[in-house]
Amino acid sequence: MSEFVDVADFFSAVYLVDFSPSLCEVARKRFARLGWTNVKVICQDARKFRLEDHENDNSGERTPAPPPSSYFNQKRPEHGGADLVTMSYSLSMIPDYYSVIDSLTSLLSPNGIMGVVDFYVQSKADISFRNYTGGLTGRHVGFLGRTFWRAWFDLDRVALESSRRDYLEYRFGTVITANLRNASLGAIPYYIWLGCHKTPFSSSSLPHEIIERIDAFATESPYLLPANKQNAMNSLTRAVERTAPEIRSKAFDAAVQNLASNLPLPAFFYQNHHWRIYYDEQLKKHTQFNDEYIYAFTWEDSRVDERLLKLGPDDVVLAITSAGDNILSYALQSPARIHAIDLNPSQNHLLELKVASLTALSYPDFWKIFGEGKHQEFRSLLISKLSPHLSSRAFQYWLSNSHIFTSTRGRGLYDTGGSKHAIRIFRWVSHAFGCRNAVRQMLATKTLIEQRETWQSKIRPALLSRLVSGFVVSSEAFLWTALGVPKNQLAMIEADHIASAAVTGPSPTAKANRAHAIWHYMVNTLDPVAERTHIAHDNPYYLVCLEGAFSRRCHLDYQSEAAHARLSRPGALDGLRIHTDEIDEVIARISPGTLTVAVVMDSMDWFDPGPGPGPGPGQAATATATATAAQQQITRLNRALKMGGRVLLRSAALTPWYIREFEAHGFVGKRVGARFPGDCIDRVNMYASCWICTKRENLAPPTPEFEGVWSVDVDESLRL
Repeated sequence: MSEFVDVADFFSAVYLVDFSPSLCEVARKRFARLGWTNVKVICQDARKFRLEDHENDNSGERTPAPPPSSYFNQKRPEHGGADLVTMSYSLSMIPDYYSVIDSLTSLLSPNGIMGVVDFYVQSKADISFRNYTGGLTGRHVGFLGRTFWRAWFDLDRVALESSRRDYLEYRFGTVITANLRNASLGAIPYYIWLGCHKTPFSSSSLPHEIIERIDAFATESPYLLPANKQNAMNSLTRAVERTAPEIRSKAFDAAVQNLASNLPLPAFFYQNHHWRIYYDEQLKKHTQFNDEYIYAFTWEDSRVDERLLKLGPDDVVLAITSAGDNILSYALQSPARIHAIDLNPSQNHLLELKVASLTALSYPDFWKIFGEGKHQEFRSLLISKLSPHLSSRAFQYWLSNSHIFTSTRGRGLYDTGGSKHAIRIFRWVSHAFGCRNAVRQMLATKTLIEQRETWQSKIRPALLSRLVSGFVVSSEAFLWTALGVPKNQLAMIEADHIASAAVTGPSPTAKANRAHAIWHYMVNTLDPVAERTHIAHDNPYYLVCLEGAFSRRCHLDYQSEAAHARLSRPGALDGLRIHTDEIDEVIARISPGTLTVAVVMDSMDWFDPGPGPGPGPGQAATATATATAAQQQITRLNRALKMGGRVLLRSAALTPWYIREFEAHGFVGKRVGARFPGDCIDRVNMYASCWICTKRENLAPPTPEFEGVWSVDVDESLRL
């Protein structure tokens, strides 16, 4: 502790409790030598230690409280108690550990933190059905490892059975945890665990108060409204129950299940911030990503989004997370609430890291991590400064992947994720064709004219050659793995190409096949970018691809020092909610009529417009199901949006088929950007069109009108 704080002044009192007289004597001499008079060494059985027996203002005998009989009457001090209780490699050495862990409930202050570090061995089968452990990353120890380490430690009477850690996690709520290996000592498994009282919020909280507050975190529930607006709250509650009684968040479902079973809540509910919403990390829909994000930066031009949306303080925004850059750009406009959604947990881990860094780090450290993509002290910053602002799962993820920022061999953050393959292929092509120096020359140009000349004479002939297009870019594996282009979006690109003048005109210049479609799409993307935007000065999206980092002159809007000053202010990001789920699931669980803006990027391109030929009957059935899914998502968007609410989307097609579906389900569609040959739709220029669909009509049953209630004191409600 003395490495971080001045023990003699920081703590009013420290009690070191141990059952070994010889160790206690060593400790007394050490503290006497240091002059720490506030540290008291108690040689006592930990089961019998009571804080009040040693505090000056308490005396006399006290009868120990009986063990708790239910979730809501746990014995815990209403005031006083220890602010911090630690157990360092001692839990595994205490024979009667159940009673010791039980006794800690009466020692810990209402808002106190408990810390344990110890050895362990455990199989993932032991905890595969638990949602309150704080995360499974690195927790599993293989059969041979479990057998060896149990036998090895048993020689020193150290017990590594999993029940010790299990009971600790059962009796307290998990705030944050990490499962690690000591590489220098044969990869011994050990864990670090921080916890608090099992009952969240306060010891007097009633069950319905807990689940209502939990539900409000995720659903734009009426419980977010100020307490002094009781009548309005009741009317809104009745309206929601009358029109959509099934609306509950998954956080609510998990809380009810755990409370009913006398279990701690999932670790998300004990965090310092409520940015991250509960999700079940063991579901296949999350594990399919193999703990890897696809995008290290977002391919959406935030400048265009800001111009089109003009967000205000009353806006409630729903948007796909991606790498989180767009979410932070929206946060700069200070809307009332932002719901960030991504099915890939790692994408949300990345957004969490950015939000925690804005909250806890100075601008120079923040810039090194997200501007340059590397920071040699990242692991130290993660543990000492960022961990209090991260969910347990995000913390464990970045602890396991800290090498991304610290490795001297690696290229940093922006050479990671699934999309790194596209960047690496471009790097390979530029080396193979001997134009790597030309890329550096283009980035060093001072004028757009110089950049155009370098592009056209030295880089374009290699990058946009038919050879590269035919053998690399037009392959389906590359399009999906490197660029994230799904088959349905690819079909839209091909359809537009077949209908284009290049194929159907009086003098055709292209064939109606995939290779030509992709080549023309690349040409229409990259040529205007190189000829109309100055990459080194004002196009951070392509600069980071070419350089592997942003520059002080050219970067994303949230990476500026002024933006850091705004977003690092206390409470600046309190309105953020990060959902790890499908868009449909989140929309369906948000109270009707509470969203004002939904940004779905190009996700609608992923839907199949209808059944088509396939290898078998299963293929046709899948196409029918996904076509219905598109209609269902649009219907749910209509339900969640207030009248006049907007959906911003981008598409690889000039006129995507699903705009008709929007117009058939209460929306008016307007194309606000179109990319034609030679033109730039924005600085990314990756999509053929940009649309805003505005809600003009309610679907049956009608969405309740909440404007008169929701608009009441939104700022105050968000503070509750």
